[in-house]
Amino acid sequence: MSEYILETQQLCKTFGRETAVADVSLQVRRNSVYGLLGPNGAGKSTTLKMLTGLLSPTSGNILFDNHIWSRRDLSHIGALIEAPPLYANLTARENLKVHSILLGLDDRRISEVLEMVALTHTGRKRAGQFSMGMKQRLGIAIALLNHPQLLILDEPTNGLDPLGIQELRELIRSFPQMGMTVILSSHILSEVELIADHIGIINNGKLGYQGEIHPDDDLEQLFMNVVQADRMKEGVTR
Repeated sequence: MSEYILETQQLCKTFGRETAVADVSLQVRRNSVYGLLGPNGAGKSTTLKMLTGLLSPTSGNILFDNHIWSRRDLSHIGALIEAPPLYANLTARENLKVHSILLGLDDRRISEVLEMVALTHTGRKRAGQFSMGMKQRLGIAIALLNHPQLLILDEPTNGLDPLGIQELRELIRSFPQMGMTVILSSHILSEVELIADHIGIINNGKLGYQGEIHPDDDLEQLFMNVVQADRMKEGVTR
């Protein structure tokens, strides 16, 4: 068994003449949290959308669990990309019931994921009345329904207050202990520093750095060095 649950090999995505992702080669270890860092518009969301089948790569390969990725692998991948897919007029349990039916899953999983994300107390309260943090946790619960080996979260702390961020951080850190690998994107360095085991730094669609996070690392300085080096290189080539 490979130590990596997911790898990309020179992954590229173009839209017309615009290159959104260029030759990105990720290596994501099993049962870890991988933080994909980059400024807004760096190519993070485009990369994650290719990993979840929402976009098709222009070129390059995606390997999942040591084989070439196919749509069949989506049964082992959970994802929360952009806004949670919620029905505002339904309760948390009813939202999960709809997605369980679509996935052909047993109802018993609904109670399990509600407990995992601490939403068992919401009762008849409709999702449209939830706080932003509760909506994010319900979105993650939906992504957990299929017992994923890999969970992909795109900017999961966006719009959350400090308490919501802390609760979500603790939840994400618990997943590797349950046998899940997490990839999350963010532009908030301090949050990734507290959650991730490994990071990749992407800028202008290119992966400028990839490695393990150590307690004495200055992540902000590393991030700035990678981004500034890429900008200097772009200035030279233009």
